[in-house]
Amino acid sequence: MAPQDKNTPPPLPEPLRVAVADSHTHLDMLPQLPLGGAPMGTVEEALAKAASVGVTTVVQVGCDLKGSQWAADTAAAYESVHATVALHPNEAPRIVLGDPDGWSRQGARGPGGDAALDEALAEIDRLAALPHVRGVGETGLDYFRTGPDGMAAQERSFRAHIEIAKRHDKALVIHDREAHEDVLRILREEGAPERTVFHCYSGDAEMAKTCAAAGYFMSFAGNVTFKNAQPLRDALAVAPPELVLVETDAPFLTPAPYRGRANAPYLIPVTLRAMADVKGMTEDTLATAVAANTARAFGY
Repeated sequence: MAPQDKNTPPPLPEPLRVAVADSHTHLDMLPQLPLGGAPMGTVEEALAKAASVGVTTVVQVGCDLKGSQWAADTAAAYESVHATVALHPNEAPRIVLGDPDGWSRQGARGPGGDAALDEALAEIDRLAALPHVRGVGETGLDYFRTGPDGMAAQERSFRAHIEIAKRHDKALVIHDREAHEDVLRILREEGAPERTVFHCYSGDAEMAKTCAAAGYFMSFAGNVTFKNAQPLRDALAVAPPELVLVETDAPFLTPAPYRGRANAPYLIPVTLRAMADVKGMTEDTLATAVAANTARAFGY
């Protein structure tokens, strides 16, 4: 692929015959949708493009206070959008320890300590009570970006999000990066909410069996199509059809053959078709299951 192709949106895939939901997307991070400064028409365009290929519902996921408020507002404005709200696992240590490099979208910040984290969690709790907010997440653990110094803040935040999800009877959306054992342990210790979703499932087939036994949903993203992702395909192969979701995690994890370009909800059919191949199911059968699973997971 020539470098200039990276900025060319992938073409519209053939529409699905059975409508599905994108269970995890970040419309506020799409290249044409800068957070806060976007005319709402661009959200409409993204939703219309998705609906034109059979992706009629999206779950807009919050990662910080601004993004969670945006998710809640967007879900209130559009019937086809459901929101989740949270502090991302990498956001919690930045609140507590500071973010001098301004790595997140909040800009450079000094350390706020535990009091700042408590304040932020209280705001997530407030948003989680809203009827159009269907989940608490993405929360969890990320040992890829956060070193040992940030683990305590991550874990405290994760445990708080689990409590918030249970108290409001909302789905829990988990971000688990290189932290499988600790994520599963904390879910056991705290008691997982009735509906728990592993977003961008990244475990192996053994972990998929553990998740299935616990009744956790596993949401697969475009990286299931990558050449080096055989362990993910093995996990998908053993995941029960009634616990499988599909997502974009847009603008990230664009499915092959468009890897490297910006992802968007309209590319769900590419990933779903690859998933159907892995599971030996017809496209329509998998789409029917995924649509029902997503509605069940997020209570809409």
